[in-house]
Order: sequence, then structure tokens, then C-alpha cells
Amino acid sequence: MNDIAVGDDFAEGLDTRAMLDRYWKAIDGGNFDLAHRIYHEDALPDVPQTGERISGRDNIKASRAADPQRATISIRSVLGQGDLWVTDYTTSYDGDPEFVVSIMEFRDSKVVRETLYFAEPLPAPRWRAKWAAKIT
Repeated sequence: MNDIAVGDDFAEGLDTRAMLDRYWKAIDGGNFDLAHRIYHEDALPDVPQTGERISGRDNIKASRAADPQRATISIRSVLGQGDLWVTDYTTSYDGDPEFVVSIMEFRDSKVVRETLYFAEPLPAPRWRAKWAAKIT
């Protein structure tokens, strides 16, 4: 698959899962021009923990490009069907991981709404140790 799209249509010839694979690879590589083609012009991503909503693809792209830190992304899973897709991933700034869940709603092969949930790692409670195994 060609990672650099030549035309304006990010989704041309791709199913939703392939679009998401291309999107996450572009985000991780810092290629915001390519990555943000997945969003509808009027997309609305929400971040409930910070109480923020960013309106429109151009503002989404600009806000991410302005981030002073470069994050790396590691995808844990991508699940979905039809117009609803969920990506579970880890993002890391200078080695400090954050766990993220992205819920994307599509319309006409473009993301129209996204909700992002962020969580920092927590220590496991000692009382649960006899039932739990460490995830690596």
C-alpha cells in the first residue's frame, strides 16, 4: 500500500479498517497532511477529561501540529464495523505512556465525530495480585 496519497480522497479504494491503519501510521509518523484527510470538514472530536471540543478538520490538524512534544503511538487493537470504530492505543511522550481509547463515528467514509479518553498507568492493587497476571 502506498503510504503517501496522491489525490485528495484519503479513502479512495480503501475499506474503513485500511483507512484507520493509514491514519494511525501517518499520525505516528507526524504526517498530519495525510492523516487528517480521514476527517470530515466539520468533524467534532471531544476530549471529556479536559472538557474540550475542537471544531473542524483544519482546527484538529492545527492543534495537533502545534503540540510542542512529539508522541509515539503503539496500537493495541482496532475494532469496529460499519460507521463505528474503536482504537485502543498507547501514546508516549519521552517514554511516559498514556493509554488512549479513540471512538470514531464515520459518515460517507469520513470521521464526523470522535471521542478520545486518556488514562495514565496506575499501580495494581496488592489485594488482587493472586488473581491477576502482569500484562507485558
